[in-house]
Amino acid sequence: MNNKITIAIDGYSSSGKSTMAKRLAAEIGYRYIDSGAMYRAVTLFAMQHNMISQSGTPDKDKIIAALPDIKINFQIQDGTQSTILNGVNVEKEIRQMAVSNNVSPVAAIPEVRHCLVAMQQAFGKEKGIVMDGRDIGTTVFPNAELKIFVKASAETRAQRRFKELIEKGSRASYAEVLANVVHRDHLDETREESPLRQAEDAILLDNSNMSLEEQNAWMLERYKEACSK
Repeated sequence: MNNKITIAIDGYSSSGKSTMAKRLAAEIGYRYIDSGAMYRAVTLFAMQHNMISQSGTPDKDKIIAALPDIKINFQIQDGTQSTILNGVNVEKEIRQMAVSNNVSPVAAIPEVRHCLVAMQQAFGKEKGIVMDGRDIGTTVFPNAELKIFVKASAETRAQRRFKELIEKGSRASYAEVLANVVHRDHLDETREESPLRQAEDAILLDNSNMSLEEQNAWMLERYKEACSK
């Protein structure tokens, strides 16, 4: 399997797509890019610079004007991949509920999406990449050799997210996490710019009742099938 391909994994928030994408990339020696972390980084930047009101409304003009000053990259630190915002490791900060509650409105700004899509396409120029997000197979890499769309019930996804937050020491309630998941689903599906949807040629994976091992094995088989075509 010497010919490297592009693997696009889309799906709902907290569906486990990032975990699977990371595992697959490590297994096959590809670079992994978490596109959602990029939108979270822009959101964190906006929050740090008072570009989001207390009611959660982003100041679009200020955010758009700041885009040239926002530099995002990924680095392996202490054995795990971290998101780097303007030279600072913000991996922990971007996973907090405050960012989760604000990311969808920021991600819906067309200019933000255009800017980050360009960054993502640059990351994948040489192929050999696994990228996950909301519009990777539909907008970022419409010609990807392997597209997967991941779904699970809102309750299952909220439970996974809640467990992850608690393990990281974050204070959150299950009800708050579930409400956030449902709200983000609605925003992602209904935004005008690159709404969340399954690409026509994407393979659907409902992982509601699958273990991590089963998901990883499934993903690896799809990769092998795509490389054999």
